[in-house]
This record gives sequence, C-alpha cells and structure tokens, in this order.
Amino acid sequence: MAPLAKDKIRIMLLEGVHENAVLDLHNAGYLDVEHYPASISEEELIRRIPGVWFLGIRSRTQVTERVLAAADSLVSVGCFCIGTDQVELSSAKRRGIPVFNAPFSNTRSVAELVIGEIIMLMRGIFPKSSAAHEGQWIKSAANSWEVRGKTLGIVGYGNIGTQLSVMAEALGMRVLFFDPVPKLALGQAERVSSLGELLEAADVISLHVPDTLSTQGMIGAEELARMRQGSFLINAARGRVVDVEALADALRRRHLLGAAVDVFPREPKGGDEDFISPLRGIPNVILTPHIGGSTSEAQARIGHEVAQKLIEYSDVGTTAGAVNFPQVQLHPRPSGLRFMHVHRNMPGMLARAVDVFTRRGVNINAQYLETDSDIGYVVMDVEGTAANPEGILNDLVSIEGTIRARFIYERA
Repeated sequence: MAPLAKDKIRIMLLEGVHENAVLDLHNAGYLDVEHYPASISEEELIRRIPGVWFLGIRSRTQVTERVLAAADSLVSVGCFCIGTDQVELSSAKRRGIPVFNAPFSNTRSVAELVIGEIIMLMRGIFPKSSAAHEGQWIKSAANSWEVRGKTLGIVGYGNIGTQLSVMAEALGMRVLFFDPVPKLALGQAERVSSLGELLEAADVISLHVPDTLSTQGMIGAEELARMRQGSFLINAARGRVVDVEALADALRRRHLLGAAVDVFPREPKGGDEDFISPLRGIPNVILTPHIGGSTSEAQARIGHEVAQKLIEYSDVGTTAGAVNFPQVQLHPRPSGLRFMHVHRNMPGMLARAVDVFTRRGVNINAQYLETDSDIGYVVMDVEGTAANPEGILNDLVSIEGTIRARFIYERA
C-alpha cells in the first residue's frame, strides 16, 4: 500500500466509541476521523467502507465477508470491546488485515456487575422491588441469604474470572473454578477437575468463557439438572453458551431460584427492535442488555487501548495484541525506512522479500518475521540512502504469494 500522509488517512468509528479514541488519534496526527453514535447495517457499511483505512466498532456492527470484500483500502479493524466474533477473522487474515480488541479494559466492570447480581439474586431483590413499585409489601426472609459462606463456581478462570474470584472471596465466599487450561489459583480459590463437579458443588455458577465450538451449548438441560436445587446461574460471557429455553424451564420448575443474564443467542440490533427471550417475565431473573462492560471507566480505558493499538500498527508495524495475526512487537528506529510484507506462509517467501532489497543494493539493518499456519508477517528496516520507497513497494507487491505490502515510515 502506497504511502499516505497521516492527516489524509480515513478512519471510521461506529457505535459511539469513546471520545478518548478520537483524541488519541488526533494527537497522533490522524485527523480524518468519522465518528458515529450507532451501528449501521451491513448494506450501509458496504456502501461506506471503500476508502476507509481503519475501522473501529463495538459489538453490534458485523464485519462480514461481503464487507471485507468491499473494503478496498482497509488496513486494520479495531474492536472497542472484548469480543471479536462480530468480525470474520479468518477472512480478514486472508486479506492481511489484523483485528485488535481490548481483552482487559472492562474486566473490573463485568466482575463488579456479577458481584452485584449475586447479592441481588440471593436476596430476591428484583421481585421485591417490582412488587413495591406495584404497591405490594413483601417483607420476608424466605429464600433470602447472605453471600458470606456460600460457594461461587466460576467457569473460565481468565481475566474476568480471576478478578471476580478475588472480589467474591473478599465478601467471604468460598470460590471454586473450572478451566480446561491449568491456571494458578488466586487467594484461597480451588480448581475442580470437571464442569460437572463444579455444577454440583456451587450455590452460584458464573460463566466467563469465550464463544467457541467447545463452549456453545455448554450449559444445557443436562448441566442445569446437575446444579444444586435452589442455586443460581449468571451468564455474562456469550449468549450461545447457555440453552435459554432449558434455563427458562429450570427456573419455572424452581429447580433454580434465579438467574442473571447479560448476553443472549439473539440480541436486538438497535433500540427500535424488540428484545425476545423465553426468560422474560420469570421472577427473580435479572435481564440486562449486554452492558457488562458498559461503564464510563471501562469505555474510556477501551478507547485508549484499542486506539493505541491501531496507532502502533500504523506508525510502527506492531501487531502485538492482534487476535488473528502473527505477533510482532516493534519499536521505531531513529533513522532509515521501514516496510511490512504480509504473505502466504510458503517456502522461500522471506528470501524473495530480501532479494527485493539486495537487487537494489539497499542494506537491511533489521528484519522481524513471525508466521502462523496460514500467513507470514515480516517487517524490514533498511538504510535510507539511495532507497526508492515506491519502487521497493511495487517489487514487494509483485512477489507471488504476497497478500499486501506497506511502506510504514522514513526517518532522516
């Protein structure tokens, strides 16, 4: 991709991405930033995406194969959230487009929401509050407990799960967790050997796993039946992890006494679309519209984190933190030229790229290469004397197996 002045690079941010992102981009010299408050349809995005170098989205915008095919200038996608399943990651990788996200910035917000829901569920606060709004006075301790001394079972002991673990333990809860990957337990938390063991042992189960083939439908009728009579389920992970029809049945039968759900298999695309779920109308069920990470603090942190990743990739070539790309951590050199080359992972590609510079008599000062099963990503620093950036770039693009090449910078 040919060099382009920073202030001419077109950036599109959708879904009300935090103003911190716009500020950071402006401070880095990227002035052509379109900032929209809501998501847009696939057809509208296809119409607008030509000419866009960087696209920033949250969870509603779908970056499909059709969108990527229409993106004639797209360099990178920034997901200003944790999840990236709204992007066709493999298709983006085939086109040499790294996708960045913010896996850590809203962990505290999600963990705090879950702690609040545990207390609300175990005290039956929502049904009592709704009744009071209707003029009823339910002053009763039936099915109402302190959380101290109760057992919390955490499924997925990652960034959110571990923070939740520490917070719950501070409230006096016993914490058990299950994760298929061995993890170091924090505090007094204990790892159990199977999901079934966890379900049978906990008063409250909280889910914190990604949406993968192995986690879809992880909690169905069979798993719900293994949970303790009168226990509670919280899903702040991904909608397809839980069979919501089975959960609704377990709640109506009072096998479970309550649930809190923030994510759903089917979610409205906007505020004008009805939210439809079998969980609606069931007492002691807290339904929230995918707001686990929607706090001012989290969105501000996410705005900084993802914007900085986009800036680092554009300015320096760093791909650290990309979810679909080989990881290269780089620093700018004080002088010289820097090029990047994305190619199919096949024998001889690095030699062909090196030959482009050798044939021109250009000395390579440093090179950085990482590959995965599909693609390779190489960054080359060369001496600026007598180098012709446009000619070098054309030669790199002409190599068979090239996905894309870009001239990153020139420093005197």
